[in-house]
Amino acid sequence: QVQLVESGGGLVQAGGSLRLSCAASGVTFSTNATGWFRQGPGQEREFVAGISRSGNSFYADSVKGRFTISSYNAKNTVFLQMSSLKPADTAVYYCAVRRGIVVPTIDSDYNYWGQGTQVTVSS
Repeated sequence: QVQLVESGGGLVQAGGSLRLSCAASGVTFSTNATGWFRQGPGQEREFVAGISRSGNSFYADSVKGRFTISSYNAKNTVFLQMSSLKPADTAVYYCAVRRGIVVPTIDSDYNYWGQGTQVTVSS
């Protein structure tokens, strides 16, 4: 059974930082592509960041320079370090895995999803 569990969400003031974690079972991050998506109030789910099986990272323009995606293969965990947070970053953040090499930015291209973790940034 494949399971992805996100954690680390919470309430933070604008300009603050937060680190999200995605722990996986049944899937090995080091041999797959992993993406972080988010869905804000009244918004559609959008791509935030992704990391390939080789460690290459990709970011949406809206978070580039502020967010960093990384992996800890020994614990089969992927992180999303978020800094300089803005109220516009408020959303439910989801971890997703795609079995393959390519890191797509389309949510329908991913095979497995976590339940999400809420991030709220106050102004």
